[in-house]
Amino acid sequence: MNKNRLFYASCFALITTAFSFSIRAGIIPELELTFGLTSEQTGRINQMWFLGFPISMVLGGLLYNTIGPRLIMQFAFISHTIGIILTVYAGGYQTLLISTLLIGIGNGCTEAACNPVIADAFEGNKMNKLMNRFHMWFPGGIFLGGLISFFLGDQLNWSWQSLMWIIMIPTIIYAVLFWGQTFPKPRVTGPQSLLTNFKSMISFGFILILLCMFFTANTEFGPTYWIEKVLEGSGAKPMIVLSIVAGVMALVRYFGGVLVAIFKQPALMLGSSVLAIIGIYLFSSQSGFMLYVSAVIFAIGVGYYWPNMIGLVAERLPKTGAIGLSIVGGVGMVAAASLQPIIGRWIDTAKAEGEALGLIGAELDIYQGQETLQTMILFPSILVGLFIVLVIWHNRTSKIMV
Repeated sequence: MNKNRLFYASCFALITTAFSFSIRAGIIPELELTFGLTSEQTGRINQMWFLGFPISMVLGGLLYNTIGPRLIMQFAFISHTIGIILTVYAGGYQTLLISTLLIGIGNGCTEAACNPVIADAFEGNKMNKLMNRFHMWFPGGIFLGGLISFFLGDQLNWSWQSLMWIIMIPTIIYAVLFWGQTFPKPRVTGPQSLLTNFKSMISFGFILILLCMFFTANTEFGPTYWIEKVLEGSGAKPMIVLSIVAGVMALVRYFGGVLVAIFKQPALMLGSSVLAIIGIYLFSSQSGFMLYVSAVIFAIGVGYYWPNMIGLVAERLPKTGAIGLSIVGGVGMVAAASLQPIIGRWIDTAKAEGEALGLIGAELDIYQGQETLQTMILFPSILVGLFIVLVIWHNRTSKIMV
């Protein structure tokens, strides 16, 4: 078993997920123009990306001990490939819904297989370090994808179809790296393993983590997936803002293991939520160069969320197994999926309100973006309260979940 090769393959699989996020985010205005979509319809297409994720993630977690990560990643490759092809040759709204769902299913398979592979292959501080570095490649891939969208799309005028083909590059790489590899055995095995997994999930702490995950996902994905729409007319390049957010997130995740060792996950994420509030507030009230500053603050805030929610379960609740990790990640994606059309409706409503006030052009774009972002501040505000509870629970028990 080549642990390093498995880790690198997992990273390229996550880069595929990230490209499908950032490159698609960059082409949203072109899709709306090409197919005559409203923002709410675009939200429903986005919803498919998030909805496919938990479907395959939870199913993959349930079947992980039975069929193993190899088959799950083979299915991921098939879903990614078909989804990309269908998007490129989409005939309209319905095709985009199906193709985006398939890409989301491929992304969910990646999380279902790669998280437990890393958790089973490595232990202790090294597992925490590599879990953060694995998840570094989601924002890292978004950073690369954002730059690709900006330079090839905005500057060189590549078609949105050409940009979608780029997602196939990391897809092929991860398939080659996984080919012929031996995977680690699950730590909890045997006929009673799933029962053991589910018994370990029946606890106050695990349920609290699920609740936290609901709002961490929306705090991260709410502003970033709609970056082109909410920052139109702001005086900053939305894809550059997205690249800054992703680049900073990748950086903080690379060094995330050090801070986790010092502060522990709950306290670290409590502080992150305060920074997320500040970042979204600045997004909703500033323009021009200050939006790039806002991007740095926001990115530091949300950068620690996802890997440490997963790492917390892997470290403190190892008996929940692959399904426990999948359910936590799945809840995050269900949360993000459920709010995509609602966020689209917020944007449409803010636009209508701005038009009623007589705003046009850039002023209207700024108004609809700022109004929508101010509503999104609710997500990290709720998280502050939830993470305070998690910190108290952590400090009162020798192990956070029993």
